Amino acid sequence: MSHTIALAPVLTADTVVAAQAQLLHSMQAQPEGAHIVLDASGVQSFDSAGLALLLACLRAAHARQQSLRVQGWTSSLQSLAQVYGVMPLLDTAVAPQAA
Repeated sequence: MSHTIALAPVLTADTVVAAQAQLLHSMQAQPEGAHIVLDASGVQSFDSAGLALLLACLRAAHARQQSLRVQGWTSSLQSLAQVYGVMPLLDTAVAPQAA
């Protein structure tokens, strides 16, 4: 069973600190081993700090043995993720790596 968490509409350098605290709290509320889906369909404004936030969520999920993927990519967010080369990390169900 997956747990879907909606991303904030604005993920920029001005908002990521608050957004990260909220996302990590929501993720930590899920049990270890949970499948987490971040819903990006409502994201309207973002920059590279928003991508860094998504990668921080991925690291946090792995630390809790959770899988994480992002769904509902807007075309502009998807383009930025592809330019930075992080799309493959975030667009598929990523299970934690064995240590």
